[in-house]
Amino acid sequence: MTSAGMYESKSKGERIEARVSNEQKRLFKRAAELQGSTLTDFVVSTLHTVATKVIQDYEVMDLTGRDRETFVSALLKSTLPSGRLKKAITHYKKIME
Repeated sequence: MTSAGMYESKSKGERIEARVSNEQKRLFKRAAELQGSTLTDFVVSTLHTVATKVIQDYEVMDLTGRDRETFVSALLKSTLPSGRLKKAITHYKKIME
């Protein structure tokens, strides 16, 4: 099964259209042939892979070892709420009743 094969069983109710040059279409078609998939399956698979990576890169934060230690330390550090925070909590509870 090709990498695009995992997308074949899903519902195909939506359509995407794009205009590409002849050169781009030949390139995409050749790449699809090399993977043993159809042009459509190749395009969908490639778009899915790239879209997933873009979203992951946007949503996931990689920390250095030092950053990670600082972050975890701040989470584990036991601090009592300040007077301003206590006042804000009391005010919030009052308006939410």
